[in-house]
Amino acid sequence: MHPDRAHAEPPERRATVTDDEVWRPGRRDVYWFVGGPLDGRVQTRPAAEPVPSIIRYVHLHEGPKIVHYYDLTEVAGHGGEYRLRAG
Repeated sequence: MHPDRAHAEPPERRATVTDDEVWRPGRRDVYWFVGGPLDGRVQTRPAAEPVPSIIRYVHLHEGPKIVHYYDLTEVAGHGGEYRLRAG
């Protein structure tokens, strides 16, 4: 046996992953928030659930309320990014 293959799994025991195994209907889509107060947050939803194209976030505190809008950008059909709307 070649030294580079001494620790390799035998072919019948190797795990192979197909595109269908990586993403199947019924799994949850992942949405990331980019910018503003929600930056870095992640939201998941069932893939079959409708997704809002705009999210309004209202920050309430002792001063006036602050409103931010996030627009959806699709990512490869398996989720997306909500980016802070400029201005």
